[in-house]
Amino acid sequence: MRKLPAVEDARAIMTRGMDWGMWKWLLEKKTVRGIADKARAALDDVEMKVKLSWSDDLKIAYNQLVEESGDSKQARRKDKNKEKGQGLKVLPAIKAVKQADDDAYNAHEDAEDLFAEAERKMSTSMAREAAAKALVAYDLHEAAIRKADQAYVQAFNKHDAKALAEAWSPEAVYLNRVSGDEVVGRA
Repeated sequence: MRKLPAVEDARAIMTRGMDWGMWKWLLEKKTVRGIADKARAALDDVEMKVKLSWSDDLKIAYNQLVEESGDSKQARRKDKNKEKGQGLKVLPAIKAVKQADDDAYNAHEDAEDLFAEAERKMSTSMAREAAAKALVAYDLHEAAIRKADQAYVQAFNKHDAKALAEAWSPEAVYLNRVSGDEVVGRA
C-alpha cells in the first residue's frame, strides 16, 4: 500500500505532539482534529476501494461476519442479496480481515477516548499517550487494508477467474501494454 499524504501528516503531528505540553495541545487541538479526521477519511476511502474490488462471495461472507458479531458500532452496509450468501463458507482470510478491522477500529476509539479524557483532566501525559495510541491505530488500519487486499490476491493466485472477473466493473478497460489490445468489461 502506498503512503497516503493525509496519514503521513497525521503521523507527523502526532509524533510532534508527544513532546507538547498541555497548553500547546489545547492551542493545536482544532488543527490536530482536522488532520486526524482527514487521515481517517483517507484510510477509510482506500479500505472501501479495496473491499469494492472483492468478489460478491467475499463481500457477502464479510457482511455475514459483521452481522454475526452484532457489532453495532461498525455496522456495515447490508447486502441486498443476503439470501444469496446463506450457507456460504466464510474463508479464513475474511475472518482475518474482520479481526484486523475490529482491532483497528478499537485502537482508534481508544485513542479518541483517551484524547477526550486528557482534555477533560488537562493531562499532558494522557494526551501524549493518546497520540501514541493514534499512531498505533494508523498502523493497524493500514494492516487491515493490506489484509483486505490479500483476499483479492489469493483469488488471483488460486486462478479463480470468476472471483477476479467480479472484481472488475462492467466499464473497466484493460490495456495490454505489449500487444496494445484492449479488453472492456469483465470479459
